[in-house]
Amino acid sequence: MPFPVARSRDEAHLYLDLHPCGCGSADTTWESALANAGGEPVSWYTGVCPGCGTEREFLFGLPEREVASVRFPAFGGPEPSQLLDAGEWLWVADLTAGNVPVGEPGEALQALTIAMAAIEEVMKFVSPGQEEVSDGGFWSERGQRVRAAAPGRFRLNRLLVVRNTYRDLAARQA
Repeated sequence: MPFPVARSRDEAHLYLDLHPCGCGSADTTWESALANAGGEPVSWYTGVCPGCGTEREFLFGLPEREVASVRFPAFGGPEPSQLLDAGEWLWVADLTAGNVPVGEPGEALQALTIAMAAIEEVMKFVSPGQEEVSDGGFWSERGQRVRAAAPGRFRLNRLLVVRNTYRDLAARQA
């Protein structure tokens, strides 16, 4: 059984943050290791929920190549995510950009950098020659809700404007 690929540690941790324990807590401290599951090499994340004591475990496939980036965050290479769909990435961008701290340039820069990177992840779901994310770019309930609320936000020209706005705001913080 192939496992969805976590293209980087940053992407895996974001996925884990977006999938809290059944009790609602997302505060698990994760340990990770390389393992073998069904003959396939995987990244194995384990932890214990501090809210209810439930042992948690996630297995992710390994990418074909490592993400070579010194930039934060390093979510992945040029291919679209297998863990988060386009709508979830836009939700992450909105949530992060909507919580940029005022009067704290370092934290504001970090938040805007994450929001910009999340928008760039949405753009990876736009196939070459296309103008918007196709139906196949939405498979999660959250992602489908985000798309249904404002489908025009998944047009490439709008994504570019948002990404460039976050980039310009981040440059003002540096």
